[in-house]
Amino acid sequence: MSLQAYRNLMRAARIAFQGDARVLAGAQQSIRMGFRDKASLSSEDPEIQPALKHAEEVAQFLRTNLVQGEKEGDVYKLNIHKDIERGDNDTVKLAGKTVKIDGKKCSDL
Repeated sequence: MSLQAYRNLMRAARIAFQGDARVLAGAQQSIRMGFRDKASLSSEDPEIQPALKHAEEVAQFLRTNLVQGEKEGDVYKLNIHKDIERGDNDTVKLAGKTVKIDGKKCSDL
């Protein structure tokens, strides 16, 4: 299970930082170090499941929420790929108001 989380995180980093070799190398090094630090844990250790869940959540965030941009003159060109989450920004128009989604407020989570 940890190998799957490791590979998923490395793939997500490769997708998110495509075209930026310096940042990609740094992300890969950070991923390796994080997994190396936890390598001595046994599969029954209670600390392993939260660590794997964190790795999966980071991979999901990298795939769906991180967009890199490159400045071309006065304009930024964004690297938006098929996995990027696209929203409608309707909640932005409600700034300063209490917003409930599915009957819950942000403070309920």
